[in-house]
Amino acid sequence: MPHDRYDCSPGCPVEATLEMIGGKWKGVALYHLLDGPLRFNELKRRLSDVTQRMLTRQLRELEASDLVQRTVYAEVPPRVDYRLTAKGETLRPIILAMKEWGEAHADMPYSRLTIAKPKPAESRAATASSTSLFRFHRAIQG
Repeated sequence: MPHDRYDCSPGCPVEATLEMIGGKWKGVALYHLLDGPLRFNELKRRLSDVTQRMLTRQLRELEASDLVQRTVYAEVPPRVDYRLTAKGETLRPIILAMKEWGEAHADMPYSRLTIAKPKPAESRAATASSTSLFRFHRAIQG
């Protein structure tokens, strides 16, 4: 459950960051928006495994965190695009560092890459985090 404040312990700022950018597709969506605004369908094409419902949800959460701006143009048919806000732009070095880390440490083909099953003592959050990193790396590779 999210905290109201994130000054509770040394790890709280990390938790706050993960709450804002964590999720199955948020990191990958942010990565693709680093190059500039994208329309919804273009973003969906780049994240080929995401459902429309999930992408919409993740983008709404990013918008609520003021990381992404949604612009609706008064045209027929309506046009909507997404872009990073100034706050979202501050994530650029973090997203690029994650990409570099993934390139350096996920060097085997994905058909052979397996994520180890968690030990009973491991939390679901740790498993979700490693799965998100795997999806992030897979999506940015093409």
